Amino acid sequence: MLRSLVDLALSRNNLTGSIPASIGNLGYLTTLYLHDNQLSESIPQEIGMLRSLVDLALSRNNLTGSIPASIGNLGYLTTLYLHDNQLSESIPQEIEMLRSLVDLALSGNNLTGSIPTSIGNLGNLTTLYLYDNQLSGSIPQEIGMLRSLVNLALSRNNLTGSIPASIGNLGNLTTLYLYDNRLSGSIPLVFNNLTHLTEFDIGGNMLNSHIPEGLCFNGLLVNFTANDNNLIGPIPKSLTNCSSLYRVRLERNQLSGNMSKDFGIYPSLDYIDLSHNNFYGELSKNWGKCHNLTSLKMSNNKISGKIPSDLVGATKLSILDLSSNHLVGEIPLKLGRLVSLFNLKLDDNYLVGNIPPELSKLSNLENLNLAANNLSGSIPGELRDYLKLMNLNLSNNRFGKSIPTEIGQINTLQSLDLGNNLLIGKIPKQIGELQSLETLNLSHNEFFGSIPSSFNKMASLTSIDVSYNQLEGPLPNIKAFQEAPFEALKGNKGLCGNATGLKTCLTKLNNGDVEKKGKKVMLLTVLLVFGILFPLLMVLGILMAFRKKVRNTKNKPSRVNHDNVFAIWSYDGKLVYENIIEVTENFSAKYCVGEGGYGTVYRADLPNGQVVAVKKLHATLDDDWANLKGFTSEIHALTEIRHHNIVKLYGYCSHPRHSFLVYEFLEGGSLGKVLSTDDDIVVFDWIKRVNTVKGVANALSYMHHDCFQPIIHRDISSKNVLFDLEYVAHISDFGTARFMNLNSSNWTSFAGTFGYAAPGIYFSIAMIYFQLNYPCSVCSF
Repeated sequence: MLRSLVDLALSRNNLTGSIPASIGNLGYLTTLYLHDNQLSESIPQEIGMLRSLVDLALSRNNLTGSIPASIGNLGYLTTLYLHDNQLSESIPQEIEMLRSLVDLALSGNNLTGSIPTSIGNLGNLTTLYLYDNQLSGSIPQEIGMLRSLVNLALSRNNLTGSIPASIGNLGNLTTLYLYDNRLSGSIPLVFNNLTHLTEFDIGGNMLNSHIPEGLCFNGLLVNFTANDNNLIGPIPKSLTNCSSLYRVRLERNQLSGNMSKDFGIYPSLDYIDLSHNNFYGELSKNWGKCHNLTSLKMSNNKISGKIPSDLVGATKLSILDLSSNHLVGEIPLKLGRLVSLFNLKLDDNYLVGNIPPELSKLSNLENLNLAANNLSGSIPGELRDYLKLMNLNLSNNRFGKSIPTEIGQINTLQSLDLGNNLLIGKIPKQIGELQSLETLNLSHNEFFGSIPSSFNKMASLTSIDVSYNQLEGPLPNIKAFQEAPFEALKGNKGLCGNATGLKTCLTKLNNGDVEKKGKKVMLLTVLLVFGILFPLLMVLGILMAFRKKVRNTKNKPSRVNHDNVFAIWSYDGKLVYENIIEVTENFSAKYCVGEGGYGTVYRADLPNGQVVAVKKLHATLDDDWANLKGFTSEIHALTEIRHHNIVKLYGYCSHPRHSFLVYEFLEGGSLGKVLSTDDDIVVFDWIKRVNTVKGVANALSYMHHDCFQPIIHRDISSKNVLFDLEYVAHISDFGTARFMNLNSSNWTSFAGTFGYAAPGIYFSIAMIYFQLNYPCSVCSF
């Protein structure tokens, strides 16, 4: 009864099970639509009996097995849709017999093997979709025979070899997708003939040529994607003048060109990514004239100059990424008008100045990254206006003062990084109110006091770093702190707790009763001392003081008579002196770790477990005055300054027998040692080298501009730059340092390592020359 059926359409139902073999009995069928169901198992061979079939759609099911060879019997077939199933094995050669075929879609399966060369016989094909399979081998030249082809998609396979030049013959192509394969070689120059292309995607391959001219000759190209290749050379003018472009992705290539000249105005452009290339020059003001632009990404290039204020013209911008370039100057105030921004990345540049308060108008901002610049001033409290902010990174700058308590009002914050700044004060308890915070970095600052108890409620926190501050007291009782690696806690004044590498806290008040009891005991003790023992203690104290004075008069060593020289140890200096003499075996050569111009440096492992570096003054009589001058200069300088890129002075000793300075011990050695040691130079990669330069520059900037009296080191050399185990650079050896007088001119004699003159010397000479010819009241060196 149904054998005379012509059209059978059961699509978009919930049909299950297999396609029955009896379907082959419907010999008059011209249309069979079973797509968008849940049919499974294989396509029956009997499908080849439907010789009148014109349209066959079995797509979006769960069909398995191979495409039956009998499908080649369907000589009248114009449409074959088998896409989005689980078909496997290779494309049958018999498919070449479908000479009437117009649309062939086999995408979204597990087909393997190569694309059959016989596919070139399907001269009527307008659409060929083979993407999202596991096809291998090269693209056959025969595809160039499909002169009627409009849409060609071979993406997301394992295709290798070069792109056949014969594709340039397909003059009717509007869509060409070859992305995410392993194609190599060049983009054929004959692609200039594809003048009707609107979509061209070759991203995610291994192509290594120039982009051919003429890709947008007729001004029709809408989408050009060539990311993640090895393309070279400039952007061709046919693309830079292509006003039809809507989406451009060229990131992670080796393209080059001048950013101020090579790009025009694109009225339709929505998205462009030029990141990770070699573009240079200043940003063109034309980008502000792309009024439909929502995403502008140009990170990891060599772009220089200032951020143009004209960008404010791109009012729809939601993503602006200019990170890892050579940008200078201040952050433009007008950026605050880009109210659609939700991702702003300006990190790893050379930006200076403050964070403009106008940026607080960016109420939709979700990610703000200004790290690794030279930004200074205080962190603005207006950050509280970022009600949607999830990630805030201000690390590796020169922000000072304290953390504004307003940050605790950004309830959406998930990541906060303020590491490697000049922040001081106590950590605000409001930080502990950020209940969504997952990662927190406060390392390499000058925070002191204890970590607020409010941190005990931060259940979402998974990663912390509070290393290299002046923190003390117990760790918060949450997993992020208790299971933190020692590297995230070290370098503090006195943190304690059960974490690895920390001392156990001696006492801990757990509840109000214990605290009240302690106060009562303390009060009774005070009354006892003042009411009963105080007179006795006074008499005893006077006697002990008199006895100590007599003993010190007899045994007190002579001290250097020099202004502004003072000890900074708060404990028994005589005991420390004796400990150093003992552990170094009276400065035995086996503890020597280096030698400078006026002293020898020794490693001293003190009885309390602390390791320090001891610079002992040379005892040569001929240059006693020079040694003494360097000795006092270093004490004077290092007691006036404190910076995480300058070596810390713990104390000094001036004695007729031994005079020495005591510093923190930096186990990484000097920059000179690292550069001259084969094993060290291998791990001293580009990132570590850049961080070294930044560290030294930050320290020098601090000494020249942030000290009450500017300090000039006068001997910055590779031997005077020391590393800790994490390759953080520290300037050392201040024996030749000089303080500058802000109220008068300054003149210093030449100083420095023999055979080497630090860059600061030449700058000093230039400034002296300038002053002699153009007198001024203040000159900074």
